[in-house]
Amino acid sequence: MKELVEYIVKALVDNPDQVVVNETSGESVTIFEIKAAPEDVGKVIGREGRIANSIRAIVKAAAAKQNKKVTVEILTDDSRPKSKPAE
Repeated sequence: MKELVEYIVKALVDNPDQVVVNETSGESVTIFEIKAAPEDVGKVIGREGRIANSIRAIVKAAAAKQNKKVTVEILTDDSRPKSKPAE
């Protein structure tokens, strides 16, 4: 399943070598955390989150075939300086 997530995300971004997918397995759910280059995060999320929702739907469908539950999270770089509001 991790390979599926990596394959999809690497196909979307300009810097596929910077894509990292971490898999965390819990008792009832598996979490996939996606990290990408800061300039590629928007490509993974898409307009209004459409691409992110599509990735989640594909992974959940694959997991349902295996009777598993999964969650896909896209991690963003929050260390970027935020723009000041106009005064």
